[in-house]
Amino acid sequence: MTSNTAAAPQSFKPGDHIVYPAHGVGRVTGLERQTVAGTELEVFVISFEQDKMTLRVPTAKARSCGMRPLASSKQVDEALKTLSGRARIKRTMWSRRAQEYEAKINSGDLISIAEVVRDLHRGGDQPEQSYSERQLYESALDRMVRELAAVENTDRDTAMARMSQSLASKKAVAA
Repeated sequence: MTSNTAAAPQSFKPGDHIVYPAHGVGRVTGLERQTVAGTELEVFVISFEQDKMTLRVPTAKARSCGMRPLASSKQVDEALKTLSGRARIKRTMWSRRAQEYEAKINSGDLISIAEVVRDLHRGGDQPEQSYSERQLYESALDRMVRELAAVENTDRDTAMARMSQSLASKKAVAA
């Protein structure tokens, strides 16, 4: 049997870590059959332990809703490299930038999330963030840490330390 992209969503199996764009890293806990509005559906059951949430995603819609496997080690390295780059902050109104940052976070794309972390990260010598900036920063940071920890099969603190190293090297580059 040959594999093709249409069958790819079926390749998620119980125990696999996945990334769901709106919620971050979760674990497939099973496959269920459900009848919804008279239609039989096969759904992935996904648990997001940190949020204490369970999500059911129809297998046929998994790809189109953006559900994906964890990033590769190469993608993680690229995201960490992005963190050490120079922040790119547009000179537009904060409300507009906030919408763009929110869209990047909810895209589920690790590189886009790394860009938000990079752009909103503040060193000790910089002015304090506003409440909304801090909320977006922490949301992006949390998503990235959770995926990094899952990819490297490590704990949250170790993943955070690795990201902090990349952010610290940013200071040296930007100075």
